[in-house]
Amino acid sequence: MEGTYHPDLEDRMLAETICSAVSAAGLGIAAITAYRKKFLSAARIAAYSLVPLGLVMTGAVEWLVDTAFSPVAWAGFGVLGAAWLLFMSTRAVERRRGGRQEIAGGVDPGAVAPAASSPSRAVTAKKPQTGAPAGEDFSDIEAILKKHGI
Repeated sequence: MEGTYHPDLEDRMLAETICSAVSAAGLGIAAITAYRKKFLSAARIAAYSLVPLGLVMTGAVEWLVDTAFSPVAWAGFGVLGAAWLLFMSTRAVERRRGGRQEIAGGVDPGAVAPAASSPSRAVTAKKPQTGAPAGEDFSDIEAILKKHGI
């Protein structure tokens, strides 16, 4: 079927050409970097520049091009975005309420252990005294440094 127009083929070829050009440019920069005796940086640049070429060879670019020009795929991304917004808004509401659940009777009898008299909460952070100088906070660090002779 000569002469038929395939927009998918042109898009795919353009993406593959761009990825190949980026890889070639990256390898050129890696060669210049290696010439300047910075071999570790050159190896890292070469690794990054081979990624687009590997994506083309595995077919990931073809999948990406097919996804980018598909209205159904964009509708799917919209649905995923809506699901994410719903999830995050419910988490925000849950945090605002403090993680407590609304119960018809007011208190959930299973929320507290039978032998517990009151909920135990550990105090995790001490507030610094308002009139204390800032140097007193480092007394533990100073003691450790003196112990090691520093």
